[in-house]
Amino acid sequence: MDPLSSSPKPPEAHVRRREAPIGIFDSGIGGLTVAGAVRRLLPEESVLYVGDLARLPYGGRSPETVQRYSFEISEHLLERGAKAIVVACNTASAVAVALLQLRLPVPVLGVIGPGAAAAVASTRRGRVGVIGTRATITSGAYEKAIHQLNPAIEVQSVACPLLVPFIEEGLLDDPLTEQVLRRYLDPMLAFGMDTLVLGCTHYPLLKPLIRRVLGPEITLVDSAQNCALALRDLLANEGLAAEHGTSDFHVALTDRPAHFLAIAEQALELEIASVEAVTIPFVAALHPGV
Repeated sequence: MDPLSSSPKPPEAHVRRREAPIGIFDSGIGGLTVAGAVRRLLPEESVLYVGDLARLPYGGRSPETVQRYSFEISEHLLERGAKAIVVACNTASAVAVALLQLRLPVPVLGVIGPGAAAAVASTRRGRVGVIGTRATITSGAYEKAIHQLNPAIEVQSVACPLLVPFIEEGLLDDPLTEQVLRRYLDPMLAFGMDTLVLGCTHYPLLKPLIRRVLGPEITLVDSAQNCALALRDLLANEGLAAEHGTSDFHVALTDRPAHFLAIAEQALELEIASVEAVTIPFVAALHPGV
């Protein structure tokens, strides 16, 4: 691990740390929506993105396994000089962020907290819908985070297992995708939600279609965009915001990318400086039982 610490550093070292990259990781390529939001909001920041394609999906893994995967990738990012780490995976955010915040010497941010806070701030009638993968919905992470902020808010969550395959096939504005969306979202409209949390990092790619299905009255909470906003505040508060220099965007993948990489790159208008293959070293244990 890069021996970063909170101990005082000479001014030149602190400047170098400001210009260090932000590490972002996901179990696959869907987290590029978070990376894209960070690039748009913080164009002066360099980003190193790791997509763990060799071990996806994380949703069927035990919490202990997801924690270990997350720690292994974080170690890799720290070795490459990351000044902060963003967990751009809802499953890992639900089960690993708290552990990483305890164990790592740099700030760690997940996608669930910012999304929940934005939903609480946005709802007008106290009725919030959440869509996500089965693993994220089963974890109840968004409901817990929302109720910690406001126990009076009613939350209805729906697992949408068909959406990620459709998105990865590039069916972003397709009649079949719209039909499936309506099947998932109609009960939530009947529930009376006024705010919908897009609880999967793939889903922001469907925002135009979701808006068409729901109409203008429903507020969409984009977990990627709100994570980028939270990251901006975090870097400013920690004195880590880049001040000058050129920024780069590098992608590292643990297995060969599917064609979805090209789809995401085009849809998000990303300019990726390089794509490389990496191997993430195994960590035997994080704590007893892991």
